[in-house]
Amino acid sequence: MTEMTMYSLVIDIGKTHVKLHVLDNKYNSVFSKQMKNTVVKEGHFPSINTSEIWGWLIAGIKEITPIYRINAINITTHGATAALIDRKAIGTDGLVLPILDYEYPGVYEQSPEYESIRPSFNDTFSPSLPAGLNLGRQLYWLKAKFPNDFEKVTDILMYPQYWVWRFTGQRVNEITSLGCHTDLWSIKTNTYSSLVDHLGCEKLLPDIKPAWFNCGKVSSSLIVELGLDPQCHFFNGIHDSNASFLRYKLTQNKAPFTVISTGTWTILMSSQVPLSNLDADKDMLANIDAMQEAIACARFMGGREFEAICEKAGSWLGEQFNVDDIQNVIDQQVFALPDFSNGSGPFGGAMCGFTTNTDKVSGIALATIYSALMIDYQLDMLGAKGDIFIEGAFLKNPLLCAVLNQLRDNNKVILSKDSTGTVQGAGYLSDWGNVQCEIECEPSSTTELSNLSGYKKQWREYAESRSTVL
Repeated sequence: MTEMTMYSLVIDIGKTHVKLHVLDNKYNSVFSKQMKNTVVKEGHFPSINTSEIWGWLIAGIKEITPIYRINAINITTHGATAALIDRKAIGTDGLVLPILDYEYPGVYEQSPEYESIRPSFNDTFSPSLPAGLNLGRQLYWLKAKFPNDFEKVTDILMYPQYWVWRFTGQRVNEITSLGCHTDLWSIKTNTYSSLVDHLGCEKLLPDIKPAWFNCGKVSSSLIVELGLDPQCHFFNGIHDSNASFLRYKLTQNKAPFTVISTGTWTILMSSQVPLSNLDADKDMLANIDAMQEAIACARFMGGREFEAICEKAGSWLGEQFNVDDIQNVIDQQVFALPDFSNGSGPFGGAMCGFTTNTDKVSGIALATIYSALMIDYQLDMLGAKGDIFIEGAFLKNPLLCAVLNQLRDNNKVILSKDSTGTVQGAGYLSDWGNVQCEIECEPSSTTELSNLSGYKKQWREYAESRSTVL
């Protein structure tokens, strides 16, 4: 370890993986590791395995600190998640109830009356979503099902800030997680929504601080245990898709742009798109960025659907394929039709399937063109203008990006060369006053597929009519 060289650490907790990244002073990742994020099935409801995550983080940081001197820690996590804690429970994980897994369908199924109390879409720009994807519905359900436990709650912390509290003891919240299809924030009034009053929980929500807020030093006991720099500070943190968006907001000046953050979820975030373009029935919504400005968004479970199509079509991830395989999908007129995610995306709730037998086509090629068509559809729904920047998992599939490039007549598709865009966006937070943001990108290649426009037209007709032949 070089004595005077300081590094920052980013904790990235996604729905599928938990990652640790060490960043140098130019926000480049110089060390990383990851673990699979698992769900605890036992108990009253499926929950996040916080004890496993905590143990893995502790072990991982101990591995890092003999090599890198860490003086700042940032965090980014997936949304639709909150921790109900008892701050007096010193020396424990502090949880009054386990942290609910937002994919648990029982939250939605067991709370039909919630629809009558949730604020209108024109107030929060948060659509009614399946399972527990509306955090407000989670809180309503937990309070109704476990009233005695809920009475013990001293604080409701958004997911990044739960980990802030574990490391520092500081109780804060932050707008990108509060404003992420939670039903809890009114974009119209720029304050808590009427739902917070209905739940009677405003007193449980700590002060909102910026994503770059310095939450203070890591606790002295953890400093010693983990081998961190004695002056190591922990910063407030940010919702993961907003971390991706932040980098471009800092560099694109006044030009309109769209960021497509890909992973388990594919989330499109378009600047300079009026919120009136959003259709609640198409899984379109407004997120709130780190500067507390609304962003027009659309989304589907891109990674999850890609895997499902491959599996159902008898293919596997990583299987070799080329542009001829995609052309064969078009020539054979094989269509994958949504919804492969059990309720999300612009066709959420439709019965998924294929229009014909998939034996003559590559499953991964079929999943590739399906994903490109879904993104293209959502870009049209948004009315997106300007350049389109792709980040995350779909960068590993350049043919998917190339098909999308052929589909977009009025936009340039540009690929991030950073494999850690979300992590870099989070990394800026501990150096906010001095950030010099530079994003390495390159134009996507394009395909020259025959009859792609005709295939697209027919796919949309099938999808919009929710027609499938199973």
